[in-house]
Amino acid sequence: MLATVLSGALVGIDGLLVEVEVDVAFGMPQFTTVGLPEGAVRESKDRVRSAIKNSGYEFPSARKITVNLAPADLKKEGSAYDLPIALGILAAEGWLQKDRLSEYALLGELSLDGRVKSVHGALPLAIMARERQLKGLLVPAENAAEAAVVEGVDVLGVATLSEAFLFLNGDQPLATTAVDLKEIFASHSRYDVDFSDVKGQEHVKRALEVAAAGGHNVLLVGPPGAGKTMLARRLPTILPDLTLPEALEATKVHSVAGLMDGRALVATRPFRSPHHTISDAGMIGGGAIPKPGEVSLAHHGVLFLDELPEFRKNVLEVLRQPLEDAKVTISRAIGSSTYPASIMLVSAMNPCLCGFFGDPQHECHCTPQQVQRYRGKISGPLLDRIDIQVEVPAVKYKELSHREAGEDSAAIRQRVNTARKLQLQRFSGRTLYCNAQMASKDIRKFCHPDSAGEKLLENAMARLGLSARAYTRILKVARTIADLAGEEQVSSAHLAEAIQYRALDRQ
Repeated sequence: MLATVLSGALVGIDGLLVEVEVDVAFGMPQFTTVGLPEGAVRESKDRVRSAIKNSGYEFPSARKITVNLAPADLKKEGSAYDLPIALGILAAEGWLQKDRLSEYALLGELSLDGRVKSVHGALPLAIMARERQLKGLLVPAENAAEAAVVEGVDVLGVATLSEAFLFLNGDQPLATTAVDLKEIFASHSRYDVDFSDVKGQEHVKRALEVAAAGGHNVLLVGPPGAGKTMLARRLPTILPDLTLPEALEATKVHSVAGLMDGRALVATRPFRSPHHTISDAGMIGGGAIPKPGEVSLAHHGVLFLDELPEFRKNVLEVLRQPLEDAKVTISRAIGSSTYPASIMLVSAMNPCLCGFFGDPQHECHCTPQQVQRYRGKISGPLLDRIDIQVEVPAVKYKELSHREAGEDSAAIRQRVNTARKLQLQRFSGRTLYCNAQMASKDIRKFCHPDSAGEKLLENAMARLGLSARAYTRILKVARTIADLAGEEQVSSAHLAEAIQYRALDRQ
């Protein structure tokens, strides 16, 4: 007999409906899976056989079992097809009624004793079930809260194969999983770090506030121990509040990558800090079956690259396209996958190989050629995409021993939120969300300085030898500084501060 069970596959971060067709017929005993299954799917036959037997049901060992995963031209991966295959076999044998199989999508990995284990991609597949107007989704109990974030579809968590069988057979009801999004944001949207922990470095804190308000990429340059990493790790705490659509997009990426760890939602802005030995595939994603990389895992958050010149040149160069397009497209012979990558790039580096170039307290042992070679590891096109370059000097003892705490992240984030609201109003009806995304025509329209500002910028270009790319970056940053001040006109004071944030250009 033939039975069809609905399940799903992942294409990038989106779910696609898959029909699991199971045919049990007379013939030589055989268990065949077709429809481009990869290793874990082909191995499901052994898990399914043991799970059915150990759950108290009869497995048709003397029959020919054929499982087809349609559409057949789409590569199937993962262990989420175990549960639909097992229930399809029981339905084809006549043990399970087929009435409700067309109303629910099923996914779950089976252990040998019939327990249902968690899988990747529950949230995208729940969105797929809603779009397909299915009544509900049966998922492992560990994934139920994550899938229940999607409204308009019943999410039922199952712990064993028997629970799913009894529910679909109409013998035992299952409670629908429900989550309170407000409660999730309230309880999980907290950070373990705060800007009040940082002693001194007030001008760097100000630069990071400007970066957060305008979505600007940042480069921190300073000697070892100056606090570059400490400051960068606290940047997410002052970024604008994460909205529900942003949280859903970030959760989809983490769900596909299997990084949810029992959470229902990514409620805080991601912070990713890969080691400098990472490969280009690890950075932007890749593999035989493409997986999201660090730039996608940092979607709507911060990608922090510590010791920037130590990263391989090819790894840094592959960042250029994601920084420009806010997405990554990975093409393989089996197809292409697109992952979102709307990030703030925050990087840190020493001023030279030994780390003490320009430090009044330590002697630098690098030759001018070594300094130039060290900084030359970062290409001009990549620096072109970094709006703010700020020097981070060593912290003095007086600042370190100061007992009063500095301004906390909540107060800074309030100013950042106000500035972002002004930008959203300015770009109303456009696909721009912050000043860093402005193109040339937007800069000409929204960043025109007053007469005093024009003179200041002209003198700075001439005396400091600033490039054309530095000119546009200064105008963008000055526009953000004006937004933080609540002023419509970009003035000379805003431009003067923005010019200070071009540390490498000044040198």
